Amino acid sequence: MARRLYLERNLQVVFSVTLIAVLAVSSITPAFPKITRELGISEGQVGLLITVFTLPGVFLAPFLGVAADRLGRRRILIPALLLFGIAGIIQVFIRDFHILLIFRGLQGVGGAPLGALATTLIGDLFSGQDRAAAMGLNASVLSIGTATYPAIGGALALLGWHYPFALAGLAFPVALLVWLFLKNPEPQGGGTVGAYLSGAWSHFRNLRLLALFAAGVLTFVFIYGSYLTYFSLLMGTRFDASSLTIGLVFMSASLTTALVSSQLGRISRRLPLGDVIRLAFALYTVSLLLIPVLDSIWLLIIPAIVFGAANGLNTPAIMTSVASLAPLEYRGAVMSVNAMVIRGGQTLGPLLVGLFWVGFGRNGAFYASAALAATALLAGLLFRGRLSQKKAEH
Repeated sequence: MARRLYLERNLQVVFSVTLIAVLAVSSITPAFPKITRELGISEGQVGLLITVFTLPGVFLAPFLGVAADRLGRRRILIPALLLFGIAGIIQVFIRDFHILLIFRGLQGVGGAPLGALATTLIGDLFSGQDRAAAMGLNASVLSIGTATYPAIGGALALLGWHYPFALAGLAFPVALLVWLFLKNPEPQGGGTVGAYLSGAWSHFRNLRLLALFAAGVLTFVFIYGSYLTYFSLLMGTRFDASSLTIGLVFMSASLTTALVSSQLGRISRRLPLGDVIRLAFALYTVSLLLIPVLDSIWLLIIPAIVFGAANGLNTPAIMTSVASLAPLEYRGAVMSVNAMVIRGGQTLGPLLVGLFWVGFGRNGAFYASAALAATALLAGLLFRGRLSQKKAEH
C-alpha cells in the first residue's frame, strides 16, 4: 500500500509542501551557538528566531483555514509559498538581529498555513487506512527533511551563520509544482459565512478533538523547546559541539522518526491510534530523562533516537485522528485550528523550557520537560479509562 500511495503525484506534491513547512526552523537551529556569538545575543534571545516565526501561525491559522475552505486550498497555498521564499531569502543579507526578527515574522506569515494545508490535502485525498498510511508517509518525508536540513544547515553555517537562511528559496519551485500538478477535491464554499461558521463550530465541541489539540501543544513544546532549541544549546555549551556535530545528532532522531512513521499504516491495524499517542508520550518521558545523565556527545544519540521514535508515532497519529473528525467542507478550518494550537506549542516551547533552564538549571530543564510528558501520559490513560467506562455504560 505504502509504495502505491507514494507513487501518486498528488501525494508527491503534498510531500514537497511538507518539506518547505519544516525548513525554516530545522535548518537554522544547528547554527544557534554561532548566531549567539556572531550577533552578540544571549542563549535566551536566540530562541526568538523560532518564536517570531511560529507566532503568526497562532493568530492566522484559523482565518487561513476558513479561507482554504471558502476559496480553495491552492489559492492560499501558492501565495504562502511565495511569501515564505521571498522573506527567507532576504534574511541572508541581514546582519542586525532585530531586523532579522522582523523578516522571520514575515516568513512565519507565509509558513503559517503550509503544514496545515499539507495534512488537510491528505485528509481530502484519502480515507480510512489509506489516510493513516499517507499521513505516516508524509510524516516520514517530514522527518527526512528534519534529518537532512540540520546537517545541511550545520554545514552551511560553517561558512557563515547566515547561509542556512538561503534554503528558503526552495519554496519557489514548490509553488510551481502546486500550480502545475496538484489535482485535489476542493470544497464548494457555498452558503453564507454564518452557516459555515455555525457548522464548523459544531465540530469543535468534541472532547476527543480537544484532547488531541492538547496532545499536539505538548508535543511541539517538547520538539521546539526541549529538543530543537535547548538540546542544541546543551550540546554546544556542555560538550562544545560544532554545528555539524549537532546536526548529525539531530539526524539520528529524524531518521528514526522517518522509519517509524512510515510504518503507521501497519501499526494502526494492530493498535488504536489513541494508544499509539500514549506510547509516544511514554517514550518522550524516557528520552527527556536520559539527556541530562549522559556524559558523552555521542551517547546523546540514544535519547535522540528514542525521541525520534516518539515523534514517528505521535505526530502522524494525531494528524490522522484530527483529519478523521472533520468532513471535507470544514476540514481546512479544523486542521488549521490544529495548526494554530501546534504553533502555540512551537511558540511556547522555547519560552517555557527557557524558563525551566533559568529556574532549574541546564539539567533541570529536561527533568521538568520529562515531568510534563509523564503528566500527559497519565492524563491520557485516565482519559482512555473514562471513554471505556462511558462505552460500557451505553
